[in-house]
Amino acid sequence: MPNSNSKIHRGGQEAGRRELVSRSLQSAQHCLEDQDFGTAYAHYLLVLNLAPELKTSVKETFQFTLFKWAEELDSLARIQDLFNCYEQALELYPDDEVICNSMGEHLFRMGFRDEAAGYFHKAVKLNPDFADAKENFYRVANWLVERWHFIMLNDTKRNLTYLKAIESAVRSGCKSVLDIGTGTGILSMFAKKAGASLVYACELSKTMYELARDVVAANNMERKIKLLHLKSLDIEIPKHIPERVSLVVTETVDAGLFGEGIVESLIHAWEHLLLQPK
Repeated sequence: MPNSNSKIHRGGQEAGRRELVSRSLQSAQHCLEDQDFGTAYAHYLLVLNLAPELKTSVKETFQFTLFKWAEELDSLARIQDLFNCYEQALELYPDDEVICNSMGEHLFRMGFRDEAAGYFHKAVKLNPDFADAKENFYRVANWLVERWHFIMLNDTKRNLTYLKAIESAVRSGCKSVLDIGTGTGILSMFAKKAGASLVYACELSKTMYELARDVVAANNMERKIKLLHLKSLDIEIPKHIPERVSLVVTETVDAGLFGEGIVESLIHAWEHLLLQPK
């Protein structure tokens, strides 16, 4: 009898769940007809949490509701509520490139360009053919990547000078390398190709960090270079790198030398991250 009662209880719970889901779906549709997007969104959240098996069938309607509600929240300057809605949506649909792209667009309009780039980049990773996300990512990258960086990358003489200097250092015994402000990762790849056993690279900008990951992977070095999304001043031994390195390289020396705290970073690297001469 206990088993029979248990089955009846579970059956009653399941029937109650189905009834609640059905009513919530109907209420959501009525709210959409009345353009009450906030209440409709709340109903869809309830439905998707109670019946995750419906994720595929209600996905497009849920996206529409989310975007309409987000527009209202944006117009009301309810920014935290807007972000909370997107976080809830991404918990339900973590691999949805459309939601990622939309989140990035809101962040970009609010001035959070580095964070926006991260969402655009994720959207492109999820769907390389997603034209809107690619356009958004390239647009925000143009805001974040200074023009001198492109000039520098195409400066063959400068790059060869760096390459020869790194090769010379590695040949003289510098087998572990830290690249501060790696950008696209070019100096890290120089170090690895020169024969360095261990290569670490840190980059504070989320956009440049993601770009470096792509460039390093495209050169089949993702397992040979450890990329850190960190400010060099925050690198700790052995938390981030196992021990002091024998060579520090950087391309951050430009007109912004003092304003960007590069001197402080290099002093920190010398005192805490670089092997001291005997």
